[in-house]
Amino acid sequence: MSTTRPYSPGDRGPEPGDGGASGTSPGGTGASPGGTPPGRQDRRLNFDGQSGVVPLARDFARQALYDWGWLPADTADQRAAAEDVLLVVSELVTNACLHAEGPDELWISCDKKVLRIEVSDQGSGQPAPRTPHRAGRPGGHGMFIVQRLCLDWGVIRTPGVAGKTVWAELGAPA
Repeated sequence: MSTTRPYSPGDRGPEPGDGGASGTSPGGTGASPGGTPPGRQDRRLNFDGQSGVVPLARDFARQALYDWGWLPADTADQRAAAEDVLLVVSELVTNACLHAEGPDELWISCDKKVLRIEVSDQGSGQPAPRTPHRAGRPGGHGMFIVQRLCLDWGVIRTPGVAGKTVWAELGAPA
């Protein structure tokens, strides 16, 4: 796990000027035009003016999982992988709501091996798992959950630009 590396190993990082996400599609629901490597699919959801952003984000992610063949799941492992994605989306969007005045955008991309989730916001804080983690206490478990479920996660900041993008990657189901 890395909270200092701006992007995961093997990822070429953010496109210049886009804060960590590339390829916008009209309405936020289609695959990105151009720039997307072969076999990689992505979706972007803008939260501008939206209410109920956590369920909205989960529904958006669930639809992407259906479109990409993760759902309906044939096995318990595939079902668990899809539920992990939905939980991580919920945790990242909830953190943006609680600590950064709400999310700006959700970006989900998938290739055959890895699904990447990015949530951008205007917050200046640094997300981190609460230490020490106290399982019996309410609240404060979001980034601990993300850390446990994901292959890797981190934060992208663009110098001179307010806000950040928190990203997390999960392995595709077998």
